[in-house]
Amino acid sequence: MFKINSIKIALIIFTSVVFMSCQSKKQKDIGAIQIDSTAVLLLTKEAIKKIGSIKISKDIKVGGYFQFMDSVVEKYDTLVPYALSEHLLVRNNPWIIDTLANTDYYRMMARDSFVYDQKQMIVLPKDSELILPDSITACRILEEFATTEIDVNIPEYKLRIFQDSVLLETFPVRVGQYRERYLKFGDRVTDLRTKTGEGTIVRHAKHPDFYNPVNGKRFYVTRRDDGKTTMMPQIPWIETEINNIRNGQMIHPTTNPKTLGKAYSNGCIGLGEGDAWRVYYYAPLGTKLKIRYDLETYDEGMVISVLRDVYHLSDNQ
Repeated sequence: MFKINSIKIALIIFTSVVFMSCQSKKQKDIGAIQIDSTAVLLLTKEAIKKIGSIKISKDIKVGGYFQFMDSVVEKYDTLVPYALSEHLLVRNNPWIIDTLANTDYYRMMARDSFVYDQKQMIVLPKDSELILPDSITACRILEEFATTEIDVNIPEYKLRIFQDSVLLETFPVRVGQYRERYLKFGDRVTDLRTKTGEGTIVRHAKHPDFYNPVNGKRFYVTRRDDGKTTMMPQIPWIETEINNIRNGQMIHPTTNPKTLGKAYSNGCIGLGEGDAWRVYYYAPLGTKLKIRYDLETYDEGMVISVLRDVYHLSDNQ
């Protein structure tokens, strides 16, 4: 009896250490606290194995994807010794990101498959499985989130993902136009240029509604670059806070990739549909963000190109 109780006490102590280590990364300043991974023992790894994989009992479509994932997180969060989240679970099952990215209208058209309503596409097939991360893996992924930064260079029309200053991904984007325009949203003349500065990701709009910012009218369909009309896809929009100000500047998908590489938007940063899914899963709440306006690009300390001054900022110098 004493031996059994000792084992139980040890399990409680070790799982508590893991829980506190991983849970601390959920604080706003997630980069300020270091994880002592040596305190994490394989005992918790074996405990999670007993839960087994999560088998999906029916086909899950894009339209019900977030509701399903929220239900999984709610159910299993109390059974694991760390703070389970959608981002953490999906990063441990990267095939989900690939599947979501492949719902991109233009990728489907390249396969001769026209999709009118992306929300009806199956992304989690029946009998597929989700694997819960063990404690060591969970802490590693949380540490990766803590050291991730999204970097946007406006005149370069590029969004980059860095982790510990190592470049992981580069995506083409569109940015705000070089002009002012009256927008019904805000009811004023607005500078449409994308704002520069540093900040964080503060909100995810997983079920976005679509309004024309110029006239305020809601819309449900979009005309594609090939002239075809489809329903608007369900892809998360990412809200930013720059220089401690939330000015409505979002990172979101565009249904017209011909506009990428241009100053075309009303201030938001636009991505291709597939790329928007990938950026979303690099960007849990609190992720660091930098939006800059650098005309010179460097390689090994040398200027390799000078970009066009799309906002004519050099004219004011």
